Amino acid sequence: MRLDVVTIFPEYLEPLNVSLVGKARARGQLNVHVHDLRSWTYDRHNTVDDTPYGGGPGMVMKTGPWGDALDSVLADGYESGSGAPALIVPTPSGRPFTQELAVHLSERPWLIFTPARYEGIDRRVVDEYATRMPVYEVSIGDYVLAGGEAAVLVVTEAVARLLPGVLGNAESHRDDSFAPGAMASLLEGPVYTKPPEWRGRDIPEVLLSGHHGKIARWRRDEALKRTTAHRPDLIERCDPKAFDKKDREMLSILGWAPDPEGEPYGRFWRRTEGLAE
Repeated sequence: MRLDVVTIFPEYLEPLNVSLVGKARARGQLNVHVHDLRSWTYDRHNTVDDTPYGGGPGMVMKTGPWGDALDSVLADGYESGSGAPALIVPTPSGRPFTQELAVHLSERPWLIFTPARYEGIDRRVVDEYATRMPVYEVSIGDYVLAGGEAAVLVVTEAVARLLPGVLGNAESHRDDSFAPGAMASLLEGPVYTKPPEWRGRDIPEVLLSGHHGKIARWRRDEALKRTTAHRPDLIERCDPKAFDKKDREMLSILGWAPDPEGEPYGRFWRRTEGLAE
C-alpha cells in the first residue's frame, strides 16, 4: 500500500516511523511519502491561506498550493504504478471513521491524505479531485482539533494493522472491538495476563479452567456487559440476528428486552421496570 500525506507540518508525522507502522514501512508493506505543502507555494512568505469569502473569523487554505501538490503527488504515483488512488480528507464534518471503514480502506492500494489547518481547505479542491478518484471525508470524533495530522495518524494505524503480515498474529484483530463478524457492534471485554494474583486481585477463575467453550462464553458476556455500560447505542442499533439465545439471556439480566412491537427477537431496548438500582 502507498500512503501520501500533504501537510504544512511534516514533522508531525514522525510517529509513522515507529511501532507497527514503522516496522511495516521497513519491511516494504507500506510505502509512505510525507510532503510539505509549502513546497508548492511561490511567494517569499510561503503563503498557504487567505481570508474567507463572505467574511468571518479564521483563514482558509488556498486552492493553488493544494491543487499543485495533489497534481504532483498523483503524477508521481501513477508513474510508479501505484494503482487507483483514494483521497482521505480528515474533517470534523465528515462521516464517522469506523472499523468497517478501516477494513474497506485497507483493501485499497493507495491513500492520499489532506490534513488541513485553520478553517479548512477551499471546498473547490475537494470537489475537483472527487471527479478523479473516490473521496472519503472522515471524522475521528465529535470534537475539533487544531489540524488534521493527528487524524491521519489514527486512520493510518487503524488501516495499517489490517494489512496482511503487519500484525505478528493474523488472528489478533478478529476479537477486537467492532471487528467484522460477531464483534461488529460490541466492545471487547477485559483482558488479563500473569501473575494470577496481584495486590489481592485474582483473575476470573474461568480463564484458568482450560474449557474453551466456557471461556468464549465468558468473553462474550463481558463484551455485552461493557457495551451496555459504555455504548448502549450500539446495542440499540444492532441487528437482533447477531444475538444468540445466551446473548439474549445476558441482555435480559442487564436490563434489556426485545422491542415488543417488533418481530421475534426484535431490536433491544433498555428495560427499567422491575430492575433493582
